[in-house]
Amino acid sequence: MSALTGADLLQAADEMTRVLHPHRERDWSVPAGTLTWSCWTTAAHVAHDLLAYAGQVVASPTDSYLPYDLRVSPDASPAQTLTVVRASAGLLATAVDAAPAHARAWHFGPCDPTGFAAMGVAETLLHTHDITRGLGVPWQPPPRLSAAVLRRLFPDAPDGAAPEVLLWMTGRGDLPGRARRTSWRWQAALS
Repeated sequence: MSALTGADLLQAADEMTRVLHPHRERDWSVPAGTLTWSCWTTAAHVAHDLLAYAGQVVASPTDSYLPYDLRVSPDASPAQTLTVVRASAGLLATAVDAAPAHARAWHFGPCDPTGFAAMGVAETLLHTHDITRGLGVPWQPPPRLSAAVLRRLFPDAPDGAAPEVLLWMTGRGDLPGRARRTSWRWQAALS
């Protein structure tokens, strides 16, 4: 399987919109699953991270994050916030696909464009899961995207169905015979 690309980022954002848009009129002030953030704040966080990753890829700083921030208007509806997520995914997708493979930008060390794509897909899928849990909507991350994220960000992941393993690796699910994870960190930086 190949590395994650801009098309994968757009697919993840489209999946987030597909599963959450039908629930846009519900109360998004409830906690997003086990997070302390609300569902709305969690969606805005996804938009923030996707835009931050796009800036990193384009500017290629070597030692820190760029000193800027996305602020989604607190008056934005859930539907509008999902549109901001999709726009931010589009910007990251464009940045990832335009960057040369040898490009590096800081994310706790040097990270290539495919690493930023993988982090963007992971943020989108994992926080979609959090929001669906908060809203009581049954959903699991897509298997192909989950497997690609595991390959790039969690090289020590155990065997198993990719969606369940991804949720377990990030403390969001259980795997038979394994204790639930209470802390984790993905490995985006290249050695």
